[in-house]
Amino acid sequence: MTTYLSAQEKEQKATFAGGCFWCMEQAFKELPGVIAVTSGYTGGSDQDPSYEEVSAGTTGHREAIEIIFDPARMNYAQLLDTFWKSIDPTDKDGQFADQGSQYKTAIFYHNEEQKKMAQESKKALQDFKIFSKPVVVDILSAQVFYPAEEYHQDYYKKNALQYQAYKKGSGREDFLKKTWKGREDVPLCPLRRSVAKETYVKPDEKEIKAKLSPTQYKVTQECSTETPFANEYWDNKKDGIYVDVVSGEPLFLSIDKFDSGTGWPSFTKPLEPANVVEKKDLTLGAERTEVRSKNADSHLGHVFDDGPAPTGQRFCINSAALLFISKEDMEAKGYGAYLKYFGK
Repeated sequence: MTTYLSAQEKEQKATFAGGCFWCMEQAFKELPGVIAVTSGYTGGSDQDPSYEEVSAGTTGHREAIEIIFDPARMNYAQLLDTFWKSIDPTDKDGQFADQGSQYKTAIFYHNEEQKKMAQESKKALQDFKIFSKPVVVDILSAQVFYPAEEYHQDYYKKNALQYQAYKKGSGREDFLKKTWKGREDVPLCPLRRSVAKETYVKPDEKEIKAKLSPTQYKVTQECSTETPFANEYWDNKKDGIYVDVVSGEPLFLSIDKFDSGTGWPSFTKPLEPANVVEKKDLTLGAERTEVRSKNADSHLGHVFDDGPAPTGQRFCINSAALLFISKEDMEAKGYGAYLKYFGK
C-alpha cells in the first residue's frame, strides 16, 4: 500500500546504533509511521567513511540507522521501545557475534526531548530488572550521519537467506526471543504507556449490535452500500477527522475530502494508510478494490483510480462506516495529534 504524505506533516529523525545495522533496519522498517530507514555510520571523526574503514574499528564511527518518522503516527517513545527490544543492552563491547567499538550500542538524540525520553526509558529498563547486568547503552548527541553503501540498504530483503542465517548464527534471534517472550508489550517510557491505551480494537458482537444503527451494522458488518446523496457525510464540508464508527481508529481527514459527484464521501487518500486495508472484490462480477479498516475489519467502501491529482485515487466511503470528529472536538476526544493538519 502506498504511503501518502501531506505537505503539513513534520518529519522527525531518530538515530540508533545497535550492532549490525541490517538487523536494526528490519526491526524498524515496517513500523507504522516510519517513513524511511537508512543504514549508515555515525559518531566518528572521519568524513564519509567506507564500510571497510568502519569495520576496521579505526574511524570512531558506529554502525547505525537513521529513521525518518511521522510523529502523528509514531512517537519517539515507541521507537525507543523497539530499540531496546532489538538489542542486548548489557553488552559494553558490541553486539552478539560482532564485537568492537564500531558495534557498540547508542541512542543519538536530536533534541532535548529525545534525550530526556531516552534517559527515562533506560532507567525504566534497568528498574524492570529483566537483566542481571547493568544497562550500558550510551546516550549521545546526534552527529553527522553518513549513509552506508547501497548494497547495505534493505539487505535483509535483498539477501534474505544470508541475513536470516547471520541473525540466527550470531545469537541475536534466540537472545531476543528468550528475553522478551511474554514481555512484548511491556512499555519502557511513560509516554509510550499513555499511547498504549489508545489502541483501537473491535468490540464483541453484542456490543457492536448495541452500538450501531441498523444501517451502520449492515454496511460495516455485512458489506452493504448506503443510498447515495441520502447519507450523513456526503456533503459535509466541516473541518475535522473521520474515524471508524466501530473502533474509532483514524481513517481520513476533511482536507483530503472532495466532491466526486457520486453522492458518497470521497477522499484522495487515507490519513493513516496502515489503518486502511485493500482487498480484491469480485461480488459484482467485475474486479474492484474493497477497503476495510485494519483493527475493526469494518467494510468502508471501495477505492478507484479516477480521482484527482496528486494521488489519482478516489476512496469512495460509506458515511455509515464513519464517525466525524469536528476540529473543535478533536483534542478532547483524543485526536489532538492531528490538529497540526489544520495549522495548530
